[in-house]
Amino acid sequence: MAAQKPSVPKGTRDFSPVEMVKRNFIFDTIKEVFKRYGYLPIETPAMENLSTLLGKYGEEGDKLLFKILNSGDYLSKVKSSLSEVESNKLALEISEKGLRYDLTVPFARFVVQHRNDITFPFKRYQIQPVWRADRPQKGRYREFYQCDVDVIGSNSLFNEVELIQIIDQIFRKLTVNAIIKLNNRKILLGIAEVIGEPDKFIDITIAIDKLDKIGREKVNEELLSKGINEDAIGKLDPIFELSGSNNDKLTSLKSILKESETGLKGIEEVETILGYFETLEIKTELELDLTLARGLNYYTGAIIEVKAKDVQIGSICGGGRYDDLTGVFGLNDISGVGVSFGADRIYDVMEQLNIFPKEIVASTKVLFVNFGKKEEAYCLPLLQQLRNYGISAEIFPESAKMKKQMTYANNKNIPYVILVGESEVSEGILTVKNMDLGEQSKMKFEELLNKIQNEI
Repeated sequence: MAAQKPSVPKGTRDFSPVEMVKRNFIFDTIKEVFKRYGYLPIETPAMENLSTLLGKYGEEGDKLLFKILNSGDYLSKVKSSLSEVESNKLALEISEKGLRYDLTVPFARFVVQHRNDITFPFKRYQIQPVWRADRPQKGRYREFYQCDVDVIGSNSLFNEVELIQIIDQIFRKLTVNAIIKLNNRKILLGIAEVIGEPDKFIDITIAIDKLDKIGREKVNEELLSKGINEDAIGKLDPIFELSGSNNDKLTSLKSILKESETGLKGIEEVETILGYFETLEIKTELELDLTLARGLNYYTGAIIEVKAKDVQIGSICGGGRYDDLTGVFGLNDISGVGVSFGADRIYDVMEQLNIFPKEIVASTKVLFVNFGKKEEAYCLPLLQQLRNYGISAEIFPESAKMKKQMTYANNKNIPYVILVGESEVSEGILTVKNMDLGEQSKMKFEELLNKIQNEI
C-alpha cells in the first residue's frame, strides 16, 4: 500500500514555531490593550447548535456555515428519498450542530444564558478560531482567528469612541499604518428611504458591501437583479461620491436626508462620535465612508472597518453597534457594540511589510555548546541560574560536532553562544560569542548575566 501524502484541508494551515511566535506577538499586543480598557476574557465552544447560528448572518452567511454530521445512524431520521431533498434541507435533517461562523452570535447566546451571573455593562474579549466554508484565496481562509472586543448592556456612544481608541492603540503598537472607516446603518437606511426603496434595505447593504470587491458596475447589476429600479440606483451614485472632510460629507448628507428621521439620527450619532475626537488624540486617520455597509444583518448603528494603507488586502478589523442581537435568544432591548480584529490578515500585512520586531523571533537568548559530560555538568547550574532570572537558555543535548551546534544556533537566531571547554572550567570563566557581530570575548558569569539583563 502506497504511503499517504500528508495534507491539510484547503483554507487551513499549519504554523511553524517562527510563525507562532509572530502570531503570539499579535495576540499578546491585542490582549494587553483590551485588558487596559477593562475587558475580561471568555471562551465559547468551537461548535454551537445550528439553531443558534442559522438566520443570524443572512442567506449568504447561512450557506457558509460548516455543519457537523449527527453521530450514530444519522440517515435513519431522514424522512424522504435523498434524491428528492434539497442539499440545504438535507443538511438540517442530518446535522444539529455547526462550527461557529464568528464570535459575536455565540457571545450573544452566552450573555443570555449567563445573564444572572454577569454585571452589565458587560465588557468581554474573546480570541478563538472561527470557520467559514468560503472559497479559499489570498487573505481569506476557512479557519482563522478572530480577536473580538465587545461591550453589551449600554447604549452610550462613548463605547464606540473607546473602541476606536483601542483600534488606534493596537495598530500603533503593531506599527501598521491603517485607516479607520466609520459609517452608520441608520444613515444607510435613510438613504434607502430617500431613494424610495426602504423595503430593499438589506439587499442594498449586502450589495454595497461588495463595492470594494466587485466594483460599482457589478453592484448596480446586483441591485437591479433584486428588483431595485434604475432611477433609485442612479440616486445612489452622487451620495456615494460625496467628498471632502468628514464635516463636509455630514453637511451634504443633512440636506440629502432631511426627509428621513432615521437618517438624521444616524448623522447625529456620527457627529457625536467624531466630536469626542476633537479633544481625544488619535494618530490613526478616521474617515466617514458612506460606502461602508458591512453585510451582516444584525448591525443597527455605527459600523467600523479598518484597512491597512500599505498592503492591498481586505479589512483587518471591523464591527459595529447591534441593538437587539440577544433578542433572538429571549433577552430584548440589550444593546451592544464591538469590533473584531482579523489576526490572520494582520499577520499577512506585517509579514509583507517585514515589520515584526526582529527580537521576538529569537525565543532562546543563550545556547551553551556541549563539549562533553564534564563540561555539561559545569554548565547545568549556570543554565538554571539564567532561567531563574527569566532568560531563555538551553544547552545542546549532546556533544556533537561544533559545526552542527553552531548551525543550530544560527537557524534559531540565538544571539549568544557560550563555549565552556576544559580551560574555561579550570579558570571559572565563559567564552561568549556574539552571533550578530561574530565577536568572541571572555567574561565571568555575572558579567554575562548583567549584559543580557540590560538588553531585555
